[in-house]
Amino acid sequence: MQTDPSIRNPEPAPMTELYTPDQVARLDQAAIRAGLPGEVLMDRAGRRLWREIRRRWPEARRLVVVCGGGNNGGDGYVVARLAARAGLAVEVLHRVPPERLGGDAARHAQRYLEGGGVCRPFDAAALAEADVIVDALLGTGLDRPVSGAFAEAVAAINAAPAPVAAVDIPSGIHGRTGAEMGVAVRAQVTATFVARKSGLFTGRGPACSGAVVFDDLGTGALVAGSESPHTRQVTAADRAALLPPRPRDAHKGHYGHVLVVGGDAGMAGAVRLAAEAAARCGAGLVSVATRPEHVPVVVGACPAVMAHGVTDAQELAPLLERASVVAIGPGLGQDPWGQAMWAACRDVVRPRVVDADGLNLLAVDGQPVTDAVLTPHPGEAVRLLGPGWDTAAIAADRFAAVRALATQWQAVALLKGAGSLVDDGASRYLAGTGTPGMASGGMGDVLTGVVAGLRAQRPDADPAWLAAVAAEVHGRAGERAAEALGGERGLLASDLLGWLPAVLAEEPA
Repeated sequence: MQTDPSIRNPEPAPMTELYTPDQVARLDQAAIRAGLPGEVLMDRAGRRLWREIRRRWPEARRLVVVCGGGNNGGDGYVVARLAARAGLAVEVLHRVPPERLGGDAARHAQRYLEGGGVCRPFDAAALAEADVIVDALLGTGLDRPVSGAFAEAVAAINAAPAPVAAVDIPSGIHGRTGAEMGVAVRAQVTATFVARKSGLFTGRGPACSGAVVFDDLGTGALVAGSESPHTRQVTAADRAALLPPRPRDAHKGHYGHVLVVGGDAGMAGAVRLAAEAAARCGAGLVSVATRPEHVPVVVGACPAVMAHGVTDAQELAPLLERASVVAIGPGLGQDPWGQAMWAACRDVVRPRVVDADGLNLLAVDGQPVTDAVLTPHPGEAVRLLGPGWDTAAIAADRFAAVRALATQWQAVALLKGAGSLVDDGASRYLAGTGTPGMASGGMGDVLTGVVAGLRAQRPDADPAWLAAVAAEVHGRAGERAAEALGGERGLLASDLLGWLPAVLAEEPA
């Protein structure tokens, strides 16, 4: 394949950096050692959340702050003090009495109390009168299931009618993994500080965090370079870096040839979705190898795709030879036809994207694949990972699961779900776009086509980074399609196809 002459630099664009709670604690300490007192950091954190509350709910007149212990509770006392000073009716409901606090949190609690602030033990009934509730109960250090009085407080916050603003992270969300530790607060907005915590952006984190606002509290220059990011979140800037504008003399030979293999009896739609997605993302040529009876269906739906009926591996061989990228799995099935197609694709020396029944047949084979992107959902990931894993274990630590997939199969692993994760055994990426409306059939087939279509155009790009960008593009197309339809419910995989070119053309903010 010829290379697009407009491509000069395959390196990823600057991404959003995500850190673990342990890393953020070290960044905190580095800032303090550099001369920024912890008491000042806490004051700045509370002020930032207070500004966000005023911006979002300017008519609020009654604020209830639910405080625990430690720095999270200290931030809550700062918010309470500032709100009371602004003339709001403020009440702190504590699960840890202020006299049991220490350090900076104790000092800020004392300042609130010395100003006449109301503070009493937690009372669920008091939440009913709040215009806004501040969740300052549990912080990023949580490492065990929420239970007892704290679980009761979380349940009461969620049952209250008022919107919730969370300090740093919603109580009950694991700061590194995004897992829900038994129960978790469902906030409308979360203000997070110093560095973005990885758990806010994957697993249950996005559902419970609401809108995430970030403030480094002035630590950036003091701690720059002291910690390497745990994960990098791709953004619209990565799309632009991956696919620069095409030159005027571009031709299809510059942009690769995707072959999509799949579509056993009754599953023509899957292979059609993947093929059109690859074409809509800009692949120079797209071919399909499918059951002969499905050729009219595929061509009728997308005439730009070249569809070939194949009955065995021998008929597939010349199509594999002409392809620059092979996508195997959409609608493949696990019957003899699908097994024959998989066997022919398994050892082909081409970049591959493996999804759906391709993954299930790979799990049966048990042999690692080279130069491949695997795109499992959690159920498929369980089959690939084998004994010791189930969907609950994957939900508990998606980062560990995607690293295990990449290591075990010697491939790039793209673990689908809220906050899709990509791992190649050394680097981690996260794609944070998407909508709950995408929880429907065929969405994975579209993603397979997006990955393949981008890989065809950028064979020189880092495959893990490219796969993460593909997931980001896929999610953004879902967002755009839902906006155009006026709602998320009823979104179809085919609705995304027409939005892929527009998403790829979006200018970074």
